[in-house]
Amino acid sequence: VFTVLGAAYGTAKSAVGICAIGVMRPELIMKSVIPVIMAGIIGIYGLVVAIVLRGKVKPASAGYTLNDAFGHFAAGITCGLCGLGAGYAIGIVGDAGVRGTAMQPRLFVGTVLILIFSEVLALYGMIVSLILTMG
Repeated sequence: VFTVLGAAYGTAKSAVGICAIGVMRPELIMKSVIPVIMAGIIGIYGLVVAIVLRGKVKPASAGYTLNDAFGHFAAGITCGLCGLGAGYAIGIVGDAGVRGTAMQPRLFVGTVLILIFSEVLALYGMIVSLILTMG
């Protein structure tokens, strides 16, 4: 749920920037969709972890211990909160970056790099949560 909230915030905030520059520079709209795409990927990270965790959960009678349950809970929270933070970062960077790129096209490369660094937060959260599900 948290990863999807982060993805929604990133998409909405970036879309505000896209709408703002669509009036001034309509030729940059397709270039400005990158933050929205990157925000959507965060939701996919949460879906992957949810599917993996769903396969690991079993009834208590089948030997599912409290230790396993807390480990899986920690894995879900880790991925979710990392996705929430990454979506927040992508939203802020996407909005400011899209508006800045409309005024100064040289900022596009820097904006994409910062978006990648923001996306990596969610990727690291997914990796850590997958490691937590293995143990």
